[in-house]
Amino acid sequence: MTHTHTNSTDVDRWDRGLTEHVIALTRPIVKHYFRSEVRGLDNIPDGPSLVVGNHSGGLMTFDLSVFAVGYYDRFGYDRPLYALGFDTIFAGPAGDFFRRTGVIRATRENAAKALAAGAVVLVFPGGDFDVYRSTLQENTIDFDGRTGYITTALEANVPIVPAVSVGGQESQFFLTRGRWLSRMLRLDKLERKLLRTDLVPMTFGFPFGFSILAPVNVPLPTKIVTEVLPPINLAEFGESPDIKRLDAHVRLKMQKALKALAAQRRYPIIG
Repeated sequence: MTHTHTNSTDVDRWDRGLTEHVIALTRPIVKHYFRSEVRGLDNIPDGPSLVVGNHSGGLMTFDLSVFAVGYYDRFGYDRPLYALGFDTIFAGPAGDFFRRTGVIRATRENAAKALAAGAVVLVFPGGDFDVYRSTLQENTIDFDGRTGYITTALEANVPIVPAVSVGGQESQFFLTRGRWLSRMLRLDKLERKLLRTDLVPMTFGFPFGFSILAPVNVPLPTKIVTEVLPPINLAEFGESPDIKRLDAHVRLKMQKALKALAAQRRYPIIG
């Protein structure tokens, strides 16, 4: 079943049947290969909310898949889960597939419409900057100063639900984001124009070993655990709250939770 509305946006393309099929195919991967757990899903309120997560795993990230399987297994398909994604992933024929399974372009219009429809919207504010952080900083929350998620939640008058994840940054060894290399080679302006990034990430993994952008290594079967935290009601911060202060508050909550979750981990990859 596809939701349809008067003014068409990416939100209207969601296809329940296709989403159920994709979740069924994805479940064995995240549950058996990555042994995933999503804890605290009951912290997601009944109404619309903006779930804010840290992002891990490089180009082959499974954060969304892990969360989506846990979400739909817990709540069913009556309330779609939408995830905000960069424009670049919608190029070509894959774009329609992403929209039909709930991955929508990260625009204010799309986010506002999904939240107005009562949906849960998942966003990774750190994006590429977060997903390519060094393995040595795998348990650090850093959104690179991006605060648009705060504005989105305030404008929609919905709570922010933080969610932290460990394990994904152990899928290979992340050496550096390579922003310095991008600037040194004067690729940063071209990359921003074509790919909306200024990074040249360097990684080491299986089976290709050292990699700069490509070839893409296969993720190791690391155990991924995601924990959903209690919602943050932004109305408690007054009528005109300071955006940077709210962002710092959310990140502090996430950093404490991520540190605690990481402390439960006994061994890399094994979990």
